[in-house]
Amino acid sequence: MGRKGFLIMISSIAALGGFLFGYDTGVINGTQFYFSKYFDLSAALKGWVVGSALLGCFVGALVAGPLSKKFGRKSSLILSALLFTISAWGSGLPGFLPESVTLLVCFRLIGGLGIGIASMNAPMYIAELSPANIRGKMVTYYQMAIVIGFFIVFLVTYYIGSGQSEDYNLNTGWRWMFWSELIPCLLFLLLLFLVPKSPRWLMLKGRREEAYQVLDKIHGEELANEEIEEIEESIQQEGGLPLKEIFKKSVFPIILIGLVISGLQQFTGINAVLYYGADIFEKALGFGQEDVLAQQILLAGVNVAFTILAMNTVDRWGRKPLIMIGSVGMIIGFALLGVTLMTSNVGIISLIGILFFVGSFAMSMGPIVWVLLSEMFPNSIRSIGMSIAVAVQWGANYVVSQSFPIVVESEANTGEIWNGSLPYFIFIFFIIIIIIFTWKFIPETKGRSLEKIEKLWEGKYGKI
Repeated sequence: MGRKGFLIMISSIAALGGFLFGYDTGVINGTQFYFSKYFDLSAALKGWVVGSALLGCFVGALVAGPLSKKFGRKSSLILSALLFTISAWGSGLPGFLPESVTLLVCFRLIGGLGIGIASMNAPMYIAELSPANIRGKMVTYYQMAIVIGFFIVFLVTYYIGSGQSEDYNLNTGWRWMFWSELIPCLLFLLLLFLVPKSPRWLMLKGRREEAYQVLDKIHGEELANEEIEEIEESIQQEGGLPLKEIFKKSVFPIILIGLVISGLQQFTGINAVLYYGADIFEKALGFGQEDVLAQQILLAGVNVAFTILAMNTVDRWGRKPLIMIGSVGMIIGFALLGVTLMTSNVGIISLIGILFFVGSFAMSMGPIVWVLLSEMFPNSIRSIGMSIAVAVQWGANYVVSQSFPIVVESEANTGEIWNGSLPYFIFIFFIIIIIIFTWKFIPETKGRSLEKIEKLWEGKYGKI
């Protein structure tokens, strides 16, 4: 196998953590439509069951940093695969056992821990192995895996639920939708034993020869030697940086920028659309139940297509241009949806609005935030910076997912003024903030090695 083939193989295996992230997102979308009726859940309780996994993601992301530093990126991903497997098996059990909703929440929390650990380690692992000139594209493998997982699970849930009686789907179908996740979970777990450890982590542990062998297999002898020297120079403080040091004048601005852009990714409203797509299509847009899963496949297909666009442009156009272009597109998409809802003219324009929003997100804030987070933090704070930023992302995701059904059913939203459009105009407000924040604070990182990005920050904020 050639160097490029080897890099693609290990990046694809690591990106399966993203596939499971997307699969889990999609499976809760398809299943909540049925288990909410099975358990007769209120809007608030539905938000709790759907959002509970996100609390696990938050905790998982926080512990991912220490786990990654001590045991490595690869070992952390293996742990996440085990947690995914336990969650997929257990989520189909409630209804057969007492305290069913509580049991469902517990298994969703376990799955959330796995997602949180994987979402921090997978993109960072890929970034630490990839050459600078294609790093953006390689890290977008992670986002591509997310949207492919999202697309595949809709095909699976459509296959399981389509043509079945409503009684079957309410009692049995949603369980098989959860259990279908066991296949990619076990595949991820087995394939992880084929990938090498991160060379930067190996260097941190003083295992220079092993690190060199990995880099040599990917980059070749000359570039491997250059990379080793750069890592040695920049990694001297890694592992010894006290937690309080993140508040240093030279460090805190970088952490803060990462936290803000990570949290804003969720306040676009993307996961409100992905988690509650079935409800949006049925209640807001008036589609019948038989069309809901088919419409979601269309949504997922758009997601995949525009993520491919991002993969092929991120290292040529740069990170900032894609965020700016995509943000304008997201505003247009939600404006179309919001206006049609407000004026009671829902129909094809409303559907185009949702698809325009999803496509714009998929070419910008979806993949590009993961690229930025994986490369923006200097070696000395990479694990802790990535961990905190991803935890903030999951916290923001929880806030949006928990509050969305409550806002949707609120008197203000259902009144004559907003007529169901309020959540989408709230999201537009946050997308405008993204444009302003990106313009002022996000540096362009395309084509720079991780160590050169570190020097870029030092030029702005001082020696780290």
